[in-house]
Amino acid sequence: MLAVRVIQEQGIEVEGINFYTGFCVEGHTHAIRERDQKKPKRNNALWSAEQLGIKLHIEDISEEYKDVVLNPKHGYGANLNPCLDCKIFMVGKASLMINKAREHAADNGFDFIITGEVMGQRPNSQLKHKLPIIARESGADDRLLRPLSAKNMPKTLPEREGWVDREKLYGFSGRSRKPQFALAKQFGFTEWATPAGGCCFLTDENYSRKLADLWQARGERDYELDDIMLLKVGRHLRPAPHYKLIVAREDGENHFMMGYRKQFAHVMPLDHGGPFVLVDGKPTAEDLVFAARVSGRFGQGRERELLKFEITDASGVSRQVDVAPLKASEIPEGWYL
Repeated sequence: MLAVRVIQEQGIEVEGINFYTGFCVEGHTHAIRERDQKKPKRNNALWSAEQLGIKLHIEDISEEYKDVVLNPKHGYGANLNPCLDCKIFMVGKASLMINKAREHAADNGFDFIITGEVMGQRPNSQLKHKLPIIARESGADDRLLRPLSAKNMPKTLPEREGWVDREKLYGFSGRSRKPQFALAKQFGFTEWATPAGGCCFLTDENYSRKLADLWQARGERDYELDDIMLLKVGRHLRPAPHYKLIVAREDGENHFMMGYRKQFAHVMPLDHGGPFVLVDGKPTAEDLVFAARVSGRFGQGRERELLKFEITDASGVSRQVDVAPLKASEIPEGWYL
């Protein structure tokens, strides 16, 4: 928001690009979870574009993005976050869009790219020696301008050509966001998305652990969009290498996960309130009975002797069973992913 407003203040037209990778936190888990129903829901990219009065292009790159996640040239951050490769990829996509616009609309095409990056703010992708890598390897070269840190870097094409007044740009650096907050106040912004942490699940240790477990269990480093979605919800437990349980934590997750009941073996409580359970992998009939016992542990009938469940295997065949809910002591800590 700050980078856009800095450029708008110079009378330059700006449009936004939001890339959908499938790994974003907002707009999915918050819409599913019942506990978040009272919180205002919004897509921060759309909301920000509205505050700024700019057009927003939303690009679904989830399939193309796989190679970035699976084969990052510059490696991962603290978890499975390929931050440097991610920025190179997205700036490259933006550069390609600009080049196409300039080819097909010479008079109204776009001339350069801006980002809100601040030198030294993030350890993996915004260090001084890494910012030039993004410009170079993305193909944007010196058409990439960072308005908030521009004075810490060599002049870019927009500055040399006089399209942008360098004196009206900034030289922010480091982890502190106090200068940004002050600038936001100056521009009259009273609300913004959480500035720290980003919205990418790949930066989350728990999520990354579950993704790594999925790759190990399947014997290949790959994923589908449904995998991404399901890694975001429920308790994930692996009682044995050949199968995993995804246990809903509340009604919102129950309803969402039931949408996958035709794709997975599953367990449904019948005579009490409790979690729906998806069973991923190759569970045996005994494993599915055990999954029902696990569901019983997390449900409202955990103190009862027997609970009734409907168990459905991967072929769609269902049966009813009465089982004793698992005791807390029977769930080793090592099962939790």
